Amino acid sequence: MLRLFALEASRHFGEGVAASLGIPLSEHEERDFEDGEHKARPLETVRGDDCYVVQSLAGGSGGSANDRLCRLLFFLATLREHGATRVTAIVPYLAYGRKDRQTKPGDPVTTRYVAQLFEAVRTDRVIALEAHNLAAFQNAFRCETVHLDGRPLFAAPLLAAIADRPVVVASPDPGGVKRAQLFQERLAELAGRAVGGAFMEKRRSGGRVSGTLLVGDVAGAVVIVVDDMISTGGTILRAAEAALAAGAEQVVGVAAHGLFSPGAETTIAAPALSRILVSDSIAPLRLSEPIAAEKVAVVSAAPLFAEAIRRCHEGGSISALLGDSPP
Repeated sequence: MLRLFALEASRHFGEGVAASLGIPLSEHEERDFEDGEHKARPLETVRGDDCYVVQSLAGGSGGSANDRLCRLLFFLATLREHGATRVTAIVPYLAYGRKDRQTKPGDPVTTRYVAQLFEAVRTDRVIALEAHNLAAFQNAFRCETVHLDGRPLFAAPLLAAIADRPVVVASPDPGGVKRAQLFQERLAELAGRAVGGAFMEKRRSGGRVSGTLLVGDVAGAVVIVVDDMISTGGTILRAAEAALAAGAEQVVGVAAHGLFSPGAETTIAAPALSRILVSDSIAPLRLSEPIAAEKVAVVSAAPLFAEAIRRCHEGGSISALLGDSPP
């Protein structure tokens, strides 16, 4: 039997997934103790069941990233303890993806450490949206991983808004070129016409970003800058300003995760970006300035996760869900 749980910090997202699946959320209890500890337990029998647990790991009003991770791990372990046949972590935003390799002496590889924590509690599968570095995500885990990307979420709405205007998909840094290429291919397939590609030079050291070279022809086109996340918005704004300077007609930003750290409102309100699309992997949005909030459109990822869960439970194809050719 398929059971879907959603921990309280991500209950709204879980309700959306449950609605798309056509099943109720399974009942559970969460209790906080006076000293900061907590416990969570299922209120329904899970023995022999295929269990899925929703918890986004972005810190916010519902707790820090560390707290959310700890709660998720403990609950996954609890389901195992009480006889679940299989446990899957549904993680719309997977924290600690940015530190996936050592770039300075003494650096951690936190992506791998997080994977080891999931494995330690005998997690069978992790389903995440738009990992920061797909290769690092897949290599870090020894359990099964399912990676969902933004193409099924954003491609069709963007194409409808662009109509028949020339379009270029750009990556704001060299590391995201493959993500942008896949998005470019999906848009071209849906549109039935050519879609251009471009990428922005970027170097980061000590928290400072440099690099001004834009590679690709964007003159007269609507440029879609595709990234996995927007934190302060500085990276995507740099790319937007470079594209406009090179003759772009308009720039739209797309990112699966709208982290919107302090200072993001000012960046996003800048005129270089005409529109920004994000998913609801992080909710609620942290934008308080009306000008910035009006520029941001949210596309729900709940139906995409619901279909991924259905296919995992029934043995269907995730590749087909994402529009890729199955192996």
